[in-house]
Formats: sequence, C-alpha cells, structure tokens
Amino acid sequence: MSPNQPGQMPKLPIPGVKKLIAVGSGKGGVGKTTVAVNLAVGLAALGHKTGLMDADVYGPNVPLMMGINQTPMAFGDRIQPLEQYGVKLMSMGFLSPGDKPLVWRGPMLHSVIQQFLRGVDWGELDYLVIDLPPGTGDVQLSLIQSAPVTGAIVVTTPSDVSLEDARKAVMMFHQVKVPVLGIVENMSYLTCPHCAERIDVFSHGGGRRTAHEMQVHFLGELPLDPEVRIGGDTGEPIVQRKGKGEPFLELARNAIARLEEVAKDEGPKIEISD
Repeated sequence: MSPNQPGQMPKLPIPGVKKLIAVGSGKGGVGKTTVAVNLAVGLAALGHKTGLMDADVYGPNVPLMMGINQTPMAFGDRIQPLEQYGVKLMSMGFLSPGDKPLVWRGPMLHSVIQQFLRGVDWGELDYLVIDLPPGTGDVQLSLIQSAPVTGAIVVTTPSDVSLEDARKAVMMFHQVKVPVLGIVENMSYLTCPHCAERIDVFSHGGGRRTAHEMQVHFLGELPLDPEVRIGGDTGEPIVQRKGKGEPFLELARNAIARLEEVAKDEGPKIEISD
C-alpha cells in the first residue's frame, strides 16, 4: 500500500487533539502495550491532557493494564471515552469484554479504528497515544495513513530477533512519511534484587546500535522490572506508583522533546522573493 493510494482517506485533523503519538513494534512480545500505557500515564503525570487509544483490536490489553473495564456511554453520535489515572481511554476491550476472540478481516478492523479516531469525543488533548497492533501489515499501514500521526515510537528488546523486526517497523513509518521519534529498548536489563548487579538478560545495547544505524533517535532503556509486570497485571501502571516509574517518565520527557524538534523541522517555510 503506497502513501498515495487512490481512495485513501485523507489525514484530516481530529478536533481538539494536538498531537498523535503512534507506539508500534515489528513483532509481538516486546512489551509495546506496557510502554504505551506507561507513556500515556507519564504524560498525564507531567501535566498534559492525554488520551490512549487501544488500536490492538485482536489483543486489547489496555483495560486490564489500566484497571478499568466498563462500557462507554454514547451521547448522540459520539462515544464518550472512559478515564483512568487522568488518561482518556478507548479500547475494543470495553466493547467486547471477556475471552471471546474477534475474527475480523482488514476492512472491518479499519472501520472500527476510524470510529475510535473520529467517533470518540476525545475533547481537548495535548497528546493522543495510539497503541498499534504488532507487526507491519496492511492494518497498521491503513491506520497510519488515515490518521494525522505526529510521530512514532518503535519498541524493541535488545535481542537480535526483536531488532530485526524493529528495523522493519522503522522502515514502515518512513514509507508512510510518519516521523520516527525514536527507538526505545524495553526489557533492557534486570537489576538483581539481592546484590544490585545489572544482568543483561536479552543482551544489551542493540536498541541504541540499531537507532544509530538507521539514523533515528534512541529514546532510552527501560528495565526488566517485576514491578512493571505487577503494575500491568493489577491495573496500576508503574508510573502511577510514586518513586517507581522514573524510566517511563524519562521516556515521556524524551518523546515531548522529540515532538518539539519534529514541529520545528516541519514548521512553515518562508519563501523570500527576489
């Protein structure tokens, strides 16, 4: 699918939403949703009006990780997002709870994503974080091409297998002309609780090296921390617990800084006549 495919929906702005941040990965199992959730909560903790859209329709984990599972209300033709930890939320998990899998083809999924983008009353937001499905298929391309994404974050682990797929994700965003804010290395290291020694479970440094090779920014390392897993399982993201989520807060700060750089790079160009 090319960026200029005929019949493609135009990238119309979402009323009230200033910036869209897509969080993607080349493969599943790298903690993409964990990063998206804690990034959104971190942005809200830093004082920004933030929303989180769970676009991973086949595996919507945001309700569990955010500790909320209600049914959104609708006023007129607008769906009202739920809210938790100061973050406005929308997920298919709110509309189709339980263990029953969704068996949908691409066009149906695209329709739902468009409804989440433009049929939800997001209100005034500084940032809308979009948790993309894993991979680089037509669904991801279709969503990105129809949404005015300001910038994208690619999540990887330090392992070579994950890094190979992260490169594909970076190339996908380049292909559809979405600025890559950078790569973040999740599960970068484990700190031994007994001796405080750093253990590189999945190798180390691959995210930074890959970012350098692909000429994109490196947004930082996130630890392999049991507290992160506990936060996800209990619906209390680690950023929400005082003194525990500094690496994710630093990611949020780095993302904001990169968005400002992107805005400067893509700002209006002044033509000087002779």
